[in-house]
Amino acid sequence: MVYNPTNPLIVQGDKTVLVEVANDHYEAARDQLARFAELEKSPEHIHTYRISPLSLWNAAAAGMDAERIIGVLEQYGKYEVPANIVTDVRDYVARYGRLKLEKQNGNLVLISEDRPLITEVWHHKKIRPFLFQQLDAYTLLVDPAQRGRVKQALVEFGFPAEDLAGYVEGSPLPLHLLALTREGLPFSLRHYQQEAVNIFYAGGAARGGSGVVVLPCGAGKTVVGLGAMSQIQAATLILTTSTVAVRQWISEIIDKTTVAPDEIGEYTGAKKEIRPVTVTTYQILTYRPRRVNKETGEVGEFPHFALFDQRDWGLIIYDEVHLLPAPVFRITADIQARRRLGLTATLVREDGRETDVFSLIGPKKYDVPWKDLEKQGWIATAECHEIRMDMEDERRLEYAIAEPREKYRIAAENPKKLDVIQQLVDKHLYDNVLVIGQYIRQLEAVAEMLGAPLITGKTPVVDRQKLFEAFRAGEEPLLVVSKVANFAIDLPDANVAIQISGQYGSRQEEAQRLGRILRPKQNGLLAHFYALVTRDTVDQDYAARRQLFLTEQGYRYTIMDAHEVPDYQPVTLELSACAPRPAGYLGSGVV
Repeated sequence: MVYNPTNPLIVQGDKTVLVEVANDHYEAARDQLARFAELEKSPEHIHTYRISPLSLWNAAAAGMDAERIIGVLEQYGKYEVPANIVTDVRDYVARYGRLKLEKQNGNLVLISEDRPLITEVWHHKKIRPFLFQQLDAYTLLVDPAQRGRVKQALVEFGFPAEDLAGYVEGSPLPLHLLALTREGLPFSLRHYQQEAVNIFYAGGAARGGSGVVVLPCGAGKTVVGLGAMSQIQAATLILTTSTVAVRQWISEIIDKTTVAPDEIGEYTGAKKEIRPVTVTTYQILTYRPRRVNKETGEVGEFPHFALFDQRDWGLIIYDEVHLLPAPVFRITADIQARRRLGLTATLVREDGRETDVFSLIGPKKYDVPWKDLEKQGWIATAECHEIRMDMEDERRLEYAIAEPREKYRIAAENPKKLDVIQQLVDKHLYDNVLVIGQYIRQLEAVAEMLGAPLITGKTPVVDRQKLFEAFRAGEEPLLVVSKVANFAIDLPDANVAIQISGQYGSRQEEAQRLGRILRPKQNGLLAHFYALVTRDTVDQDYAARRQLFLTEQGYRYTIMDAHEVPDYQPVTLELSACAPRPAGYLGSGVV
């Protein structure tokens, strides 16, 4: 057997790949491996990746062929790549696009040069309901209203179709990107943003027009959306996570494009404007009256789904697509003739519906390792720390007898975290700090201790916007925030995040929270991310899972004990280089 001890990968026959972290070639191997495999475990020394059909299909859709994938495994493998892995990689990559959806004579058809495959599809009981008839040995006539559902069924079948059926053009909307923003600042797409737009649009060809662009928070995903709008030049519907995010999108469109303010509509709980560019939230789309039909017991339909038919949309943008609610998948299946752009920092979905993103929004079209953008200076360099602490004996006993779901709350709300929070805030006296958590009672205690404003889901949108603006302006250097600040909030000057509790083992949330502080900083200042964890509890177990995605992106967590924090000295702005704090800010929780 071939053996190269200097290489970091051990490729195993069960489709797992073990990676030695201490190896000199670790980073190069990881960056290549992450393009076609998924990170499953990341303890200190050996990381475990898994090659799956979906990871291979996403790689294939992004232009990576089987021989290149096999070449990576051979280049960095300690041992010869198992023969079954070579065969499976070639097989699964070849499956993508073996079936194609096309338009022929105004009809939607599914075609393949593989006659037995077409025969099998025609006789498959889960696919047959979406098909009208078999036209010949290589062609099936598809119900055009079922374009999305047939794609879902084919992914489940194991042969994802390449959709080349094209799109409606939508109502024309002439728009251009400005060379100078409305604020008078120079503006143009960065090289990777332009590349993402070009790959998505594909010159207007049927091979483009649907798919997902994956970029880290702070890398300008909104600008990629604006770039796509300028290429497509058609009425656009934008779906995002909150009313605050809606208004940020509107502000960006007005600031950086020729679209007039009266052509932009806000469709939220506060307003119901439908205009050539309309921005709405997943929450409003998935609202439905709680009235129940007494005869059938069914809950009413989603009244705001009608928004999808209110205009002849040429483009639909799904912001934070990894959060797309299940009901929106349903309506997306019905609008496959519209161009669709998904934007996200991570394709990870905690509900396991990555295949629905793949089939209904489109495959991954573009991504770039976070560390690459960090090296190029487009996002801040970040140091990640996990700070572990014990619990008092009385709380340990309470934890020991608690129900499984309650155990996490007990561990996450460990009162010992309060002292560590105060110590970290004092060490970052002249930084812009976010304290982020899951539990409102805990956040209220922290806000009271620090004398800082608290933002939760109950904080009115107007008040949230004022506090975020005060933070941007340096008037409020410290905010305590719940999960409402996880997504689509632009806080460019935030450079410290202290995470005190989270949504169990959510990898996507960890990525989003780090993303709050990744905008490039003045003077190249480091960003600091702290995760406070209770030792030997599910809090620590969930933390290990939460860190998986960021580990895959090249971030390493330095493990510290709480008793080490007093002697720890982070790299921060010198006092002389920083504007003075507001009057009354003492850094010890007293305002």
